Amino acid sequence: MEFTKSRRAFEEAKKVIPGGVNSPVRALKAVGCDPVFISRAKGAWLYDIDGNQFIDYIGSWGPMIVGHAHPDVVAALEEVISLGTSFGAPTELETMLAQMVLEAFPSMDKVRMVNSGTEATMSAIRLARAYTDRDLIVKMEGCYHGHADSLLIKAGSGATTLGVPTSPGVPQDFARNTISVPYNDLEILRQVFAERGEEIAAVILEPIPGNMGVVLPKEGYLTGLRELTKEYGALLIFDEVITGFRVAYGGAQELYGIDPDITCLGKIIGGGLPVGAYGGKEEIMAQVAPEGPVYQAGTLSGNPLAMAAGIATLRLLKNPGVYDHLWLMGKRLEDGIKQNLAELEIPAYFNRCGSMFTLFFTDKEVYDYQTALSSNTELYAKYFSGMLKEGIYLAPSQFEAGFISLAHTESEIDQTIEANYKVLYELKLKKDI
Repeated sequence: MEFTKSRRAFEEAKKVIPGGVNSPVRALKAVGCDPVFISRAKGAWLYDIDGNQFIDYIGSWGPMIVGHAHPDVVAALEEVISLGTSFGAPTELETMLAQMVLEAFPSMDKVRMVNSGTEATMSAIRLARAYTDRDLIVKMEGCYHGHADSLLIKAGSGATTLGVPTSPGVPQDFARNTISVPYNDLEILRQVFAERGEEIAAVILEPIPGNMGVVLPKEGYLTGLRELTKEYGALLIFDEVITGFRVAYGGAQELYGIDPDITCLGKIIGGGLPVGAYGGKEEIMAQVAPEGPVYQAGTLSGNPLAMAAGIATLRLLKNPGVYDHLWLMGKRLEDGIKQNLAELEIPAYFNRCGSMFTLFFTDKEVYDYQTALSSNTELYAKYFSGMLKEGIYLAPSQFEAGFISLAHTESEIDQTIEANYKVLYELKLKKDI
């Protein structure tokens, strides 16, 4: 494949945009490549400005669950856009989407629309602190909740120490109010609560992390977390920006039968347009302005385009057999890749939940951030480059999730499995593995 036009476009972009991209992962630095500039997308396919085409497993990082440019979503947008794109005033579309979200997530009595997942988690943290009149937040190492200051925190020198900023510009004082602990480790979390429980406002986590690659919760972990937060009067915040409407219509909390206090959503509920949401129990959400004193606002929150696209997408997801198809395609991909790995005797670990997945180049079971870090990132970079040349567009980082859409059929999945075998075989011949 040739990427001449993309390289030129990247050089032009770097002159006017920091790093040439508007979100860091798009620069493809982690895999040692230059970014591919996309011209259009349809169904399960991406098309770049050089005329190449790719089977897409990024799906705009999750929201394109019904496929790119689905006719129903396009029609909904065309209908709304002629009436106006934003009014800064209420519309019935906001209420309609809110009703659909609350129907899908019984843990929420009310929901507030925002413009991104970062806004949703940032607002949920503020709300939790106000509701509990406490300052400390507990997050899980490797779980990403957007780029708000309080959440750009990594673990300190010890497993139960207060966090330290992961980015310049985040004051140490912000980090002191965030405790970072390993995911999937209830014992350490119990120690933290035994020491600081009366100061902890909330625990926030991705119930199924997708930002260290896909990692599954151990049996009893989420239930134990729910019991522990209730015992100490702390709120449990599920960041389902990725998993909401992805692993089940009602998200990970439906899948595992957990009732969080606050839920954060995004991606899918906007049908490919910028959107976020946070919602929870009646008494908690009653604290949000103008009903209560906790301030949060947004000019474009609930804009008609995002609401219309979200409504159309959720309607499609309610059709019979939708999640059966997503799970079947996910299993077909998993079985095919695992068979390739076994035949080629390549040590790797494949994690999947429904239609989200990650292939880790490690011989260890991946169940938290530290085990994910055991992966061979140099090998993943070579694998990514090889798959790209075979027309398969994967996440440009070992530590990101891949996504399957309703537009992926057995044909696309089988083509991906064949490419996977070819690339792994060639890497083994070169002794890269």
